[in-house]
Amino acid sequence: MGRLCETEGLTEDQTEILKAVRTFVEERILPVATELEHADEYPQEIIDGLKELGIFGLTIPEEYDGLGESLLTYALCVEEIARGWMSVSGVINTHFIVAYMLMKHGTEEQKRKYLPRMATGEVRGAFSMSEPGLGSDVSAVKTKGTRNDDGGYTIDGQKMWLTNGGTSNLVAVLAKTDEGADSVYKNMTTFLVEKEPGFGETAPGLTIPGKLDKMGYKGVETTEAVFEGHRVSADQVLGGEPGQGFYQMMDGVEVGRVNVAARAVGIANRAFELAIAYAQQRETFGKPIAQHQAILFRLAEMATKVETAHAMMVKAARLKDRGERNDVEAGMAKMLAAEYCNEVVQDSFRIHGGYGYSKEYEIERLYREAAFMLIGEGTSDIQKMIIGRSLLKDYQLKG
Repeated sequence: MGRLCETEGLTEDQTEILKAVRTFVEERILPVATELEHADEYPQEIIDGLKELGIFGLTIPEEYDGLGESLLTYALCVEEIARGWMSVSGVINTHFIVAYMLMKHGTEEQKRKYLPRMATGEVRGAFSMSEPGLGSDVSAVKTKGTRNDDGGYTIDGQKMWLTNGGTSNLVAVLAKTDEGADSVYKNMTTFLVEKEPGFGETAPGLTIPGKLDKMGYKGVETTEAVFEGHRVSADQVLGGEPGQGFYQMMDGVEVGRVNVAARAVGIANRAFELAIAYAQQRETFGKPIAQHQAILFRLAEMATKVETAHAMMVKAARLKDRGERNDVEAGMAKMLAAEYCNEVVQDSFRIHGGYGYSKEYEIERLYREAAFMLIGEGTSDIQKMIIGRSLLKDYQLKG
């Protein structure tokens, strides 16, 4: 059987890691994904298997007991995992972002404290920026971190859309503080908040009310977080310096957008696989529907979209791995992959006909999951704003 989304120039280690993940997806995820998704059941056995594979420490440096792999390796693994079940890739996404922020911006003490345990999955990360009244407008953050007499902080406010909000025990939380410059983007601080896994009061002054009921993205929990007088010490400020939170979070979001692009490619790839298989089995007017030109053309367009989105995602990941700024490329990859994912999934749904509307067929699940790609890590309109503003700077008229 042919495969889309092959990547050239991979090392032997990268190839072996991807091979192991593909085998895991085929044997441990695809056979149970739809059943667990319909039950909205947390995939604990799958997560335990990913821990054994070392996925939670994939990008964490070897000196902190991780595998020390690149963003590209991680994104390719996410692509494979999302092909099996997108929710599983969501379980590791925010964990990965928090680990990345610690690697890039954490103090040495913070790295030593958390990264080795994050590499094994003992410490699981969640990422908290959004609030009930804001999403893309990060400047409107209302959660407040107030300096205490002992040098620590008290956090008050309400956060929204925490993936892994229940199962995590370390949350990177963005809050406004009095320190920093007058600019609204320089008076935000990222706090490393420790809590117990679960729901209810998971730490003094921190409540995780419960799971939010969602159209798709089942299995993995999405929650609120309510801070009412939650106290943290000064050494829980990421990087040890207040006022840097916005830039730290945006750096994390950039790699998160590459991740979401990879997830979208994985979903699209699976939808294409289901469509081309079904089109060769289903017959109308005396022949398989794949032999009808309308279906054949649709399959050709679907495969082209999957490959194009994959290539954009790989480019954005490689730029970041080289230490170059990739906000435009990450935005392009995320926007294109998300839009193409929805188009490919919808085409697969149409090829399946009435059966695509049945919960017995996998495409029904993918149809609901694809919609999340349009909003996760920033909507397509936000990506267009980021891309357009950067292009105006790059192509500014002279004189």
